[in-house]
Amino acid sequence: MSKKVYCGDVAIGGGAPVSVQSMTNVDTRDTEALQRQIDELADAGCDIVRCAVPDLEAAESFGRVKRLVRIPLVADIHFDHRLAIAAIENGADKIRINPGNIGGIEKIKAVVEKAKERNIPIRVGVNSGSLQRDILEKYKGVTAEGLAESGAAMLRVIENLGYEELVVSIKSSDVKMNYDAHMKLRELTDKPIHIGITESGTARSGKLKSAIGIGSLLLAGIGDTMRVSLTDDPVEEVIFARRILESVGMRKKAIEIVSCPTCGRTEIDLISLANEAESRLEALVEKRKKSGLRPLKVAVMGCAVNGPGESREADYGIAGGRGEGLIFAKGEIIEKVSEERLIDRLIELVEADR
Repeated sequence: MSKKVYCGDVAIGGGAPVSVQSMTNVDTRDTEALQRQIDELADAGCDIVRCAVPDLEAAESFGRVKRLVRIPLVADIHFDHRLAIAAIENGADKIRINPGNIGGIEKIKAVVEKAKERNIPIRVGVNSGSLQRDILEKYKGVTAEGLAESGAAMLRVIENLGYEELVVSIKSSDVKMNYDAHMKLRELTDKPIHIGITESGTARSGKLKSAIGIGSLLLAGIGDTMRVSLTDDPVEEVIFARRILESVGMRKKAIEIVSCPTCGRTEIDLISLANEAESRLEALVEKRKKSGLRPLKVAVMGCAVNGPGESREADYGIAGGRGEGLIFAKGEIIEKVSEERLIDRLIELVEADR
């Protein structure tokens, strides 16, 4: 089990739930826009937000916003160690640096000393586009071994300065390389690991790569905090990250939907019915979460082969017939209705569930 650190009031590692992160994409110097986007991310279920701090004006704006928002903020720093120090002084709950590009050892030491004063963690981050020259030469390019070795080496730089409040990330846009690198990294450190697929792409391709890349690591027991990196609205990163966690069983779904893939036995328009059910049930998810209601499993099945069995396993469900279907509630058939009424009746039962 990894060591536990705290980013604000959010625990990372040590058996804590995997936290969801995203990163703002507005100008950090625009205080109003920054606060608005962070609030949107918090409303979507983001646990930790990272902000780029490219100059001192951005560090000051970061500080103003930090006092106004309700979730922990991470300052993302490159090249200038003074910006890391300024971000810490302005209330950062964690900083993200690459010791390889922040300056010499004395500059790194100054950052570490400031982090010690505030007792905030440092995330050491490397990726396939920022490997050190000696690593690239040793492995003849970017490799899983090189990524893992680089991450462990960057940790040692700060550990040798006497600081242990660390998180490490090593990311690649290559899903297989990313997986192999993390399998090696976990043998080299007990520090919490931030996982993701860097530069994964647009919403369409990026979600696929992230689901496979992040999901496989989570199922292998790797990952204490995560980000889905998309060329899209950061809110979409948060929504999809939460879905990944739900899909691997690490967060409970307010409403889990199971539906069959259809076959030649299907005698109702199951594809349309399943899509309608998903859309209408999605609107009830936040309502159930906010009300503290128990999670539900809902089955939308097409025929008599698997339908009745799956529906009986669910809290509520339908199993199609010829132009009609059975309605199940808590394992029992409660009625038969026409195809046109199936989803309306299913929604009525879910809405009434308390």
